[in-house]
Amino acid sequence: MSENYFAVLSRINVNEHVEKKGAFSYLSWPYAVAQLRLADPSACWEVRRFDGLPFLRTETGYFVEVAVTVQGVTLSQIHPVLDGKNRPIFEPTCFDINASIQRALVKAIALHGLGLYVYAGEDLPQSEGAEPAKPAEVDAPSRPKAPVSKLPTAGKVTVAQIRYIERLLEETGSDLDRVLEFFGIDGLEELTSQSASRAIRTLEQKRRAA
Repeated sequence: MSENYFAVLSRINVNEHVEKKGAFSYLSWPYAVAQLRLADPSACWEVRRFDGLPFLRTETGYFVEVAVTVQGVTLSQIHPVLDGKNRPIFEPTCFDINASIQRALVKAIALHGLGLYVYAGEDLPQSEGAEPAKPAEVDAPSRPKAPVSKLPTAGKVTVAQIRYIERLLEETGSDLDRVLEFFGIDGLEELTSQSASRAIRTLEQKRRAA
């Protein structure tokens, strides 16, 4: 490209290829890849490996990373493995991992300009010399949440969190009643997402120390 490649990619209107799922908007990954390759046939991407695996397991959840190179510039996107409501999945399947890799790929491409405005909540790409568009008051694509370093701090505990806590209790030989007493609840289903995250971290630390 003779022109700044970011400017070229950022002017592409991707609205017709944005999919709405619940409160969040996603750009179709096949379309993003096709547009990227049409703009720069030499563009390439890499799924980063962690000890040979395409994902990283941490105390706060699973993460994937995809790096995209355009015109010799490499930018990477780290993305947590999330469910349809953008909540961390503590026991992801291969499908969950693959879906997060695709989302990370699209976001890494967006870092180069293509569809970046989607993640800013704008409904039209910027044109040359134009002022940044203001988010539309209605029907504007919602900005996807992308927590990286922490779990949700509000809301009810998820079924996956409960199953994981029960497994950790069994593996560490911990007393369920003591956990319930600590949080002042009668059952794990009464935990908040934040309290569940705290319990998981504590039990994982106990498992590692065993």
